[in-house]
Amino acid sequence: MRARPTTLPLGLEGPWPHRHILDLDTFSRREIELALGLAATMKQVLRRDVKKVPSLRGKVILTCFYEPSTRTRISFEAAGKLLSADVITMQSAGSSVEKGESLVDTLLTLQAMAADVLVLRHPHAGAPYVAARHLRHTAVINAGDGTHAHPTQALLDLFTLRERWGALEGRRVVIVGDIAHSRVARSNLWGLVRMGVQVVLCGPPTLLPWDLLQGRHETPGHPFASVEVETDADRALEGADAVMVLRLQRERMETGLLPSLQEYIALWQVNERRLARARPGALVLHPGPMNEGVEISPGVAHGAQSVIEEQVTNGVAVRMALLYLLCAAGGAKA
Repeated sequence: MRARPTTLPLGLEGPWPHRHILDLDTFSRREIELALGLAATMKQVLRRDVKKVPSLRGKVILTCFYEPSTRTRISFEAAGKLLSADVITMQSAGSSVEKGESLVDTLLTLQAMAADVLVLRHPHAGAPYVAARHLRHTAVINAGDGTHAHPTQALLDLFTLRERWGALEGRRVVIVGDIAHSRVARSNLWGLVRMGVQVVLCGPPTLLPWDLLQGRHETPGHPFASVEVETDADRALEGADAVMVLRLQRERMETGLLPSLQEYIALWQVNERRLARARPGALVLHPGPMNEGVEISPGVAHGAQSVIEEQVTNGVAVRMALLYLLCAAGGAKA
């Protein structure tokens, strides 16, 4: 098999401007488009017989997960290895964290290992920002911090939609479920709105992110001024181009937020009857893990309109693109 060129076109007019990837609120529309464009190139690499390229040979990537993860952790590990980086995985279980070591001390230990990128998931909102302040020579990627942000998931969701639609501008995307506790929804809000998508949030009033939306109609220039809130799922799904379903995060909930699980299923589950209110062929997304039969019916989860498996594949491509941007396009040196 003939060797293929490994130069990856970026369209950058200078180095990648972000030293860290903490959330999408600091990304411009052009920067999101550049990341998605590079992810498309990376997906072509994934389709080859020989998928590995030497783009990040000699780079060291540390993945550090203080919370359980399947898709995000494995996709980052796969992304680094496919780019020929050395990938080291650390989980809090079995580490000095169990002996009481602080986050900062752990971070400094990891930096001493000469890592180029740290991929960090942490149950406390803001932990990746702490890491970014303390690590002088290591770029930080937020792989999910508490209920705050999950920027790489949002980018892979945008990539999945763009791959199906082409342009995102003017599309209507409904996010249904436990939005208040969803870091995925918060990062998706920034990304979708920045790309010109009409976003509708739907769920029980007790599970909507009023803190994030406060003053959106009263404050001139508020970034979420165009976001709609609808507590009736049937009305929300009318005319939707895509439905993003979220899991009920009962591990993060206080008691009393829902009368009962049965009521949630009756009023907000995305099932075949509700999905029929959306546009013909409307896409169904879910960041996983799914509680089938709760927030989404099995028929919708595995139906023809579901792109949930595509999201997993696209996650590898997007994370390859981000690692490349930080390590090879100047981001980590900024």
